[in-house]
Amino acid sequence: MDTLPQIFLTSFLVGLSGALMPGPVLAVTISHATRRGFIVGPLIVLGHAILELALVVGVILGLGQYLVLDPVTGVLGIVGGLVLAWMGWGMLSGKGGGEGESELTGATPTSPLLAGILTSLSNPYWFLWWATVGMAYISLSLQRGYSGIAAFYSGHFLSDLVWYSFIAALIAFGHKFVAGRFYRGLFIFCGLFLVLFGGYFLYRGVWILL
Repeated sequence: MDTLPQIFLTSFLVGLSGALMPGPVLAVTISHATRRGFIVGPLIVLGHAILELALVVGVILGLGQYLVLDPVTGVLGIVGGLVLAWMGWGMLSGKGGGEGESELTGATPTSPLLAGILTSLSNPYWFLWWATVGMAYISLSLQRGYSGIAAFYSGHFLSDLVWYSFIAALIAFGHKFVAGRFYRGLFIFCGLFLVLFGGYFLYRGVWILL
């Protein structure tokens, strides 16, 4: 990674490989897109990116060394697990009516921007990634100064934007051709996914602290 284009490209590819893995942000993107269309994809990514930018600054200032400590990881797991379980349960217990998937409700934040922030904050492995892989990448990028950091961050941001916008567009486009029952089932699936993810984070957090 000697040049800015190399930093940008490798950051994009590494970020894309992470974005492709199912997680809370994906589940919330799907659930919002079933009701509000394509625009939620970029908005959720924007919320996610704002938080990541703050964390990049924090890692540069030395925050990363604390994020890998067991007490911090354990607390993040417990708090994040509870938040995700709450959001998932709200989606499962939301009452939909009629044939319109737009009537589905849940406990996910109404604002896609806020949903992007909250789902990131509630994922302890997101913090762990930035404290390890992200910190190493930032260290390498800093060899090119702040322009290296800009190349790294823009590549990482673009990977999220491309993938989650694609998912939101796929859901919004398919909305016109697939029955509402399918989307209600998809919404329930996302709720279950968040509950299970939250339960796993909660278990890991308790296990680490004990």
